Amino acid sequence: MDVVMERDRVQYLGGGGNVLAEVTFPQVEPGVAEINHTFVDESLRGRGVAGELMGRAVASIAASGLAARPTCSYAVSWFEKHPERAALIA
Repeated sequence: MDVVMERDRVQYLGGGGNVLAEVTFPQVEPGVAEINHTFVDESLRGRGVAGELMGRAVASIAASGLAARPTCSYAVSWFEKHPERAALIA
């Protein structure tokens, strides 16, 4: 599997380039990226993949100088479990 970072998403790609997991975080207004989608294929669930991708997404948002607006249920839960990242929330 390959991890691919883009400006507004991080993905795990399997053989043939199919998306096995992803977190999307488009910039929705100046200075704010909305974490609006998290997906993990059934074959990878329970392995911490979503948490790893969220960590990468949050690091990318912070490195870009943006605030995060978690709107998908997983992102909201992730921030609740990581209070050290609360300052990043818009």
